[in-house]
Amino acid sequence: MNMESDSDKAAWRRRFRTALKGIPPALRDEASARALDLLRRQPLWQRARTILFYAPMSEELDVTPLLEESLRAGKAAALPRFNSQTGNYEAFEVRDTGNDCAPGKFGIIEPRAHCPPMPLKRLDLALVPGLGFDLSGRRLGRGKGFYDRLLAGMTGTKCGIAFDEQVAGRIPAEEHDVMMNYILTPTRWLEAAKPIALSL
Repeated sequence: MNMESDSDKAAWRRRFRTALKGIPPALRDEASARALDLLRRQPLWQRARTILFYAPMSEELDVTPLLEESLRAGKAAALPRFNSQTGNYEAFEVRDTGNDCAPGKFGIIEPRAHCPPMPLKRLDLALVPGLGFDLSGRRLGRGKGFYDRLLAGMTGTKCGIAFDEQVAGRIPAEEHDVMMNYILTPTRWLEAAKPIALSL
């Protein structure tokens, strides 16, 4: 059952896309660095041993430095890869980004064919991009449902990653939409339904 109409979601997508376009590249890079510094300070991040990352598109917050740091620290890291037979994304382990990654579906960096699959039950933490999030952990994606299907079988912690401009008090959601446990922005670490603004 829809909690909101599709037109409401479309309006919010337009709003978030407009906000993202208004962030200059230099400020985007600076904000990404601040967000990563904030995440590094969280016990949840420090405890996580197996993490699902994402390869950022040009307008998304860049988590790539944390992927490299995690590999150097001995953590297990995975990225989504598109399965053309099922039409879904699946998680595959990455051990060396230089050898294991290449542009894939939609031009997004993906694990190569030799990378082993990463069982969702092994994941401690997933860093999840989106067009927008709200304070209750709702996520608004790009309308294809890829991440909802990818994360549906995951029992670990899900953390939405966004610029401050991408967080609203409440956004539309449907029953199949996967909820986030936390939201990270350059200035805030929010527990879903329990927003806490940290002083930086």
